[in-house]
Amino acid sequence: MKRFTDLYLALDGSNRNRDKLQAIVDYLNEVSPEDAVWAVYFLLGNRLGRLVSGRVLRVAVAHVMDLPEWLVDASYAQVGDLAETVALLLPDSNMDNTAKALPPLHRLVNCLLEGFAGADESATQALLTDLWQSANSSERLVLNKLLTGGMRVGVGRATVVKALAQLAGVEPAVMAHRIMGGFRPRLESYLALFREQPCSDASARPYPFYLANPLDETCSIAEFLGDLDDWQIEWKWDGIRAQLLRRDAASLLWSRGEELVGEFFPEIMDVVEIIPKGVVLDGEVVAWDANRQRPLPFPTLQQRLGRKRISKNLRKTVPVCFIAYDLLEHEGIDVREQSMFKRRARLECIFAALGQQPYLRLSPIVEVGDWQSLHRLRAESRQRGVEGFMIKCKAGPYRVGRVRGDWWKWKVDPFTLDAVLVNAVKGHGRRAGLYTDYTFALRDDEQGWVSFAKAYSGLTDTEIRRVDAWIRSHTLERHGPVRIVEPKLVFEIAFDGIAESRRHKCGLAVRFPRIHRWRQDKAVDEADDLQALRDLYQA
Repeated sequence: MKRFTDLYLALDGSNRNRDKLQAIVDYLNEVSPEDAVWAVYFLLGNRLGRLVSGRVLRVAVAHVMDLPEWLVDASYAQVGDLAETVALLLPDSNMDNTAKALPPLHRLVNCLLEGFAGADESATQALLTDLWQSANSSERLVLNKLLTGGMRVGVGRATVVKALAQLAGVEPAVMAHRIMGGFRPRLESYLALFREQPCSDASARPYPFYLANPLDETCSIAEFLGDLDDWQIEWKWDGIRAQLLRRDAASLLWSRGEELVGEFFPEIMDVVEIIPKGVVLDGEVVAWDANRQRPLPFPTLQQRLGRKRISKNLRKTVPVCFIAYDLLEHEGIDVREQSMFKRRARLECIFAALGQQPYLRLSPIVEVGDWQSLHRLRAESRQRGVEGFMIKCKAGPYRVGRVRGDWWKWKVDPFTLDAVLVNAVKGHGRRAGLYTDYTFALRDDEQGWVSFAKAYSGLTDTEIRRVDAWIRSHTLERHGPVRIVEPKLVFEIAFDGIAESRRHKCGLAVRFPRIHRWRQDKAVDEADDLQALRDLYQA
């Protein structure tokens, strides 16, 4: 456990990917495969789940240190991270000098999973005390994060893949493919990453996704991209990115988050058998209005997710389809290194043979004569139910990750409204102690101030501190951690979509709200009202 704690601190304390890469390589070279399994599992962003609730953890440390619970809560409010708060409240060194050290990582994890599963509160507190007695302050921090399901290691997936690739002596793209489909914390799964021959579940594994970069609209797109004939233009669909696998062993639908989602879209899986074997398609699952031949809003599609059973009524009210826009495997052969032009030609042949299908569609190519025409057509994106354009180099291969150069996304400008700050709560992590999570409202003649969005991103550190100071001196009421403030500060809020919502007081929910800028030049009576939001929705 000590060695994994050292790795965690090294990754958390560095901003240089080169140093993080070397730290991972050194760690995996030094520890046993059994420890490496769990380390890779955590480094890839996986967690154990919450074995101990935050309340039980706070009560336990209050009992051990003979502190009032309100003091623990106040400390947590200042630190912003419960695992760190508890580690700081406990003594600097082992509470019992005769205590043994924590076991190696794999044995500790097994101990946690077995010891805390089904334990009542009294037994949980006893187990916590024993573990804390065997750990130093840094180890307690990592231990607490494991217990609460809050284990987030400061390293990107690409860096972990590079480290594993370096150890295995293969290209990062090869290793990225080997860990696709979910890395399971089993010794066999770890050892399989270093074998030349593919493991037994390779036929069920998707390919790493190629991700587009946003176009910088401050420059001329025509000058930046050059000849329009070199690029393939498609609509940017607003759905769930997915790969549809049709192989001998399995027919599967994988999301970009490496989750099997076929159970949520049974009509797609019902017709996948008509696709030739040995084919893997990259595309988008969207909610689809067959009458108007256009996508439905993304919140409509979300109604399908997380359901134990997709009823006939849900299939009727939220119809879906898979829109294919790339071919990654054909006749069992990986074709990602072929040009976009060749892959598209093969993809069109496949869909021509399939004929017209309600649940499987081919993403159409957008034909325009010049970049100016494309710019004008982009203004119709919202009316068409899309987010803008995907612009893909015809000569380019299908790459891994967010590699610049071949795929670009040109999204439509977001909606914006000028709203008023009405309440705030403190942030977490490095923002602990500062009021950084805001609720914004629009005025309504009948209801007064009506909340319509929460946002916490978009301000600079300097602006955050200024707003924090203003909130503290203009608080009207306090409700637990929430401060109700005078409705005086105006902010321009950007968001990507609007949908009807019964859960929101204003009747509408906005998608991905963020602060675009602080409108210090505007008075409250110049801010937008609720009718402005309704007008945007109806437009």
